[in-house]
Amino acid sequence: MSRPLIGRTVRRIRTERGLSQQALAVRLGISASYLNLIEHDQRAVTASLLIKLSEILVVDLATLSGSAERQSETQLREIFADPLLASDAVPDAEIETIATASPTAARAILALYRALRVARDDSGGIALPSGRRILLPTEEVRDFFNDHANYFPALEEAAEALTSELAVAPAETNHAIAERLRRRHGMAIIVGPLPGALRRYEPEARRLLLSEMLPRESRGFHLAFQLALVETRETVDEMIRTASPSSPEAEALMRVAFLNYVAGALLMPYAQFLAAARTLRHDMDALAARFGVSFEQACNRLCSLQRSGARGVPFFFLRVDPAGNVSKRFSAAGFPFARFGGTCPRWVAHSALSTPGVMRVQIAQLPDGATYLCFARAVESPAAKWGEPGPVHVLAMGCDISHAAEMVYADGLDIDKAIVGIGLSCRLCDRPDCRSRAFPPLEHRLSLDPLTTSVSPYQFELKK
Repeated sequence: MSRPLIGRTVRRIRTERGLSQQALAVRLGISASYLNLIEHDQRAVTASLLIKLSEILVVDLATLSGSAERQSETQLREIFADPLLASDAVPDAEIETIATASPTAARAILALYRALRVARDDSGGIALPSGRRILLPTEEVRDFFNDHANYFPALEEAAEALTSELAVAPAETNHAIAERLRRRHGMAIIVGPLPGALRRYEPEARRLLLSEMLPRESRGFHLAFQLALVETRETVDEMIRTASPSSPEAEALMRVAFLNYVAGALLMPYAQFLAAARTLRHDMDALAARFGVSFEQACNRLCSLQRSGARGVPFFFLRVDPAGNVSKRFSAAGFPFARFGGTCPRWVAHSALSTPGVMRVQIAQLPDGATYLCFARAVESPAAKWGEPGPVHVLAMGCDISHAAEMVYADGLDIDKAIVGIGLSCRLCDRPDCRSRAFPPLEHRLSLDPLTTSVSPYQFELKK
């Protein structure tokens, strides 16, 4: 998997903006011929020119780096590696061309493949709760948040308006929200037994019921969610109308996701949280303690700091359970998650399960050389009752290694010696000597020799 070059990205965005090469070159202060060489990846782009490009094309540096094209390329490689489609191998160069030069076609291929997978699942006797559909509601909402870099100015503005009215320090926010719900909305807040639920709002009785099983941080988040529900309804409704979700299920999921976003922004105001993240060098425990939120809430908020002119470090975020099921996934750092399969067993997101509550750190390098500082922790939620296991999730985050100096988790690491080679997933990884491999790679032919037992469970010949 090659990293998309910046020239193709510049050409695509320039075309989308309706600019000719000559017009863009004039605004950049360079010749049209030089811009042509850049767009064909025959000339490097200086830092100053890169900044000019981001300002003129009104995009952030992460977009210009080709992270979207790289993610699309990863998904296309995963699709074309499917045995059902692999009668004729699609060369990497053609996949890269589709991802970079024809992004709309790439999205259409992805949508068709989703439909194929749903049809195959249905034919195999797996019934989907909402019936047969091309796009699962969860994936639709995830795609929407990814397409918007997990940042929504309208929701930030709504949260900031409420925060300015509350006018309290972070440690007092929960109390201030509860008082606003009581006084302005006449709401009774009752904490006690709540079988089968964590929160329930009864509009007619104006009662907000919170489970006594919720820890303090979660109670505060549910209070913020409730305030968002009653005071930012118009903003959320307008955003949903604009997004035009394809089904009632997707609309409901999107509404909850927007309200969760506002709740996080209320508890962790943008400017304050960004400043604290930089001062504390992204120490997640210290950040969570300062704002009175949970570890996961702080992680989620850290991934939404993408405001133009005040951007935080681009992070990726993943929440996965011990069975490998992904319930949250977001990448502003260009980390190419495998969309339709499991992740690499060598990645720290899986080893963290062996040490619950302990932060695990890893310098992970993909086969194309892209290197990330990753950190992960397994978090266990309280059990609902005695004898029932509490839910366990691994929360994994990371950023490009170029940001390592800004991370407390890089302290004491010898980055060059600490690198661990990982892949996207076993079926897409062509590392020949991996002892953790669960499946052979789909793109290469098996080469089994009964006279030799290799380090890897599967021997194969690399495609030439």
